[in-house]
Amino acid sequence: MNNGLEFHKMRSWQTGVLALTLGMITPVCVMAQNTIRSITGAQQSSGEVVRIEMSEALSALPAGFAVQSPPRVAIDLPGVVNGLGRGSVDLNQGNVRSVNVASAGERTRLVLNLRQASGYRTEIQGNMLVVLLEQAASAGAAAPAIASTSTSTFAPSQNVDQQAIRDIDFRRGPDGAGRVIVGLGSSQVGVDLKQQGQNLVVEFQRSNLPEKLRRRLDVSDFGSPVQTVSTTQSGDRVRMIVEPRGAWEHSAYQTDNQFVLEVRPVRMDPNKVTQGAGYQGEKLSLNFQNIEVRSLLQVVADFTNFNVVTSDSVTGNVTLRLKDVPWDQALDIILQAKGLGMRKSGNVLWIAPKEELATKEQVDLEAKKKISDLEPVRTQSFQLNYSKAEDVGKALMGQSSAGGAGLGNSAVRILSPRGSVLAESRTNQLFVSDIPAKLEEVAMMVSKIDVPVRQVLIEARIVEADDTFGRSLGVKLGSSDFRGLRGGVPGYGLGGGNNVTIGGNYNAVGGQTLQVKSSDFLYNDTQFVNMPASGGAYSSASPATFALSLFSATANRFLNLELSALEADNKGKIVSSPRVVTADQVKAVIEQGEELPYQVATSSGATSIQFKKASLKLEVTPQITPEGNVILDVDINKDSRGVSTAAGPAINTKHVKTQVLVENGGTVVIGGIYTQDESTEVTKVPLLGDIPYVGNLFKSTIRSDRRNELLVFLTPKVVTDRSSAR
Repeated sequence: MNNGLEFHKMRSWQTGVLALTLGMITPVCVMAQNTIRSITGAQQSSGEVVRIEMSEALSALPAGFAVQSPPRVAIDLPGVVNGLGRGSVDLNQGNVRSVNVASAGERTRLVLNLRQASGYRTEIQGNMLVVLLEQAASAGAAAPAIASTSTSTFAPSQNVDQQAIRDIDFRRGPDGAGRVIVGLGSSQVGVDLKQQGQNLVVEFQRSNLPEKLRRRLDVSDFGSPVQTVSTTQSGDRVRMIVEPRGAWEHSAYQTDNQFVLEVRPVRMDPNKVTQGAGYQGEKLSLNFQNIEVRSLLQVVADFTNFNVVTSDSVTGNVTLRLKDVPWDQALDIILQAKGLGMRKSGNVLWIAPKEELATKEQVDLEAKKKISDLEPVRTQSFQLNYSKAEDVGKALMGQSSAGGAGLGNSAVRILSPRGSVLAESRTNQLFVSDIPAKLEEVAMMVSKIDVPVRQVLIEARIVEADDTFGRSLGVKLGSSDFRGLRGGVPGYGLGGGNNVTIGGNYNAVGGQTLQVKSSDFLYNDTQFVNMPASGGAYSSASPATFALSLFSATANRFLNLELSALEADNKGKIVSSPRVVTADQVKAVIEQGEELPYQVATSSGATSIQFKKASLKLEVTPQITPEGNVILDVDINKDSRGVSTAAGPAINTKHVKTQVLVENGGTVVIGGIYTQDESTEVTKVPLLGDIPYVGNLFKSTIRSDRRNELLVFLTPKVVTDRSSAR
């Protein structure tokens, strides 16, 4: 016979000897220790009850933990052995499927396989251990859990003030598992556990992290799936990111104020029929000449311990020689060579020609379809708490929904052609009539949809800072000659009996030479340089002045000089802080301002009054990401009244529209508008104003500088309870 068959016979002989040895030893252990006699189950109004009867009473409540995915409850019984004679007990009552019993040394572990995750508690009643399971609806409150790809609350937060994390440690388990051990401030600290991509994220609510623990641990040398453990402070939470590698699974449990996250490597079953190009079965060697296919399949079945059912239509011979080939690859080669197909159900392999398998499956599907067409229709009611019954009903019928229940515009009918739905808006209930299989699908969908939507508090701070600076310098220069008015000769002699006089304008010259009446001669007419300082565009203050007059001893001739100067520095800041609370992925708008009237011409030529808003408006749509950050679609308007026009006041607008990603509780500056205006204005008398130093008496200078900046700060906070939104 070939090597594969000799290997199989040797392994069968060793297995028989081992079984005989265990059969001789086991009864002695059972008689000497506490023994499990029976496991029974029952249903109560509060949930399911599993009773484990033992030969002796337990001295204390056993330790255990709950697993969420897959839903299980594990209980360790020290000093107890399995006396049932089998390793599994099928209950199939309510939420309990079966109970697996596994003994190792002086300890036995009971694993309760559930249909849905559930919390539990244990009681000792004489020689009986009673496990009380909560109803599936309250399973989310179970403390220990394994997180799925979505966020799950490992333990709800019961502390009011922030508590410090005491310690973070990493250890390697005996089976190659990596254990992250966190010392909490107390047992009341809430814990959120979720899987983000290939990483595990643990958030400790209302906790703070000391500076010495804010670090990244490289634990790759421990030989576990865990590579790094990074811990940081994020708002009022402590965020821990665990990065494993390879194939792994995880579980978590908490005892008092110690939280443990265990990441274990997944051991691949060598006898598992794999899909795709990868083969992982145990290697074997085959060398046959013209052997019947049915006999060859029996050889593979004996080697793998799989049960093989071969169709009568499988015939023919095959010749092959394989050396050190995985058995699943060898089976695949045999099937391809003879045009056969395979279907796997548990540890049973059904092998038949591909056409026969396809025909059989088609017949089965047609039979199921006929059964569904003839199966009686049942009616079941669903009470919705958070979603609108009308929107969910439209989605079940494949009708367009206005985003209700988070379904968007659904166009796929979920109910069967015979199914119907009635939405009762007064009590927010759904009445669904359909076959039982579809009712189970509807129940599962409603449990996923009808959940409270998380809310986000968005705090915006809009800061508008204005800084202006202005400097102005001006002069007034004039002269007067009153000798002509007092009986003398005005002006200055040019020879030949001619004189010349100076005045600010034509009227001033005429007054000094008696060409006009003295009453028409005004003092302002004497100024031939009139360029005083002014506040410019950014100040309405009056400048300071200083006057000087130079006159003759007889007080008939005057030279008047007035200097004016102004320096203005204005600083202002306008802070607007709108805030709004909205649900996840729901637009929120908050607005405050005024409406300004303006005239609009109609088609008939008449005018009418309409209004335009000048307001502060915040429009935001938040989206909470799986890792707890917030994506914000923001549209902010900051309008104000501008200059007045003939049609009405103008409106000064400032607008920011963007999308940003912000961590929970973090602050981001989403935009800013910065403007700076600098100007220098010089007014002077030509030529005279250009003379060095002296030219300052013939010109006016205004310098101004204005800076304006608009900043928008956004802070989103995910509301975890009602007190956070106050």
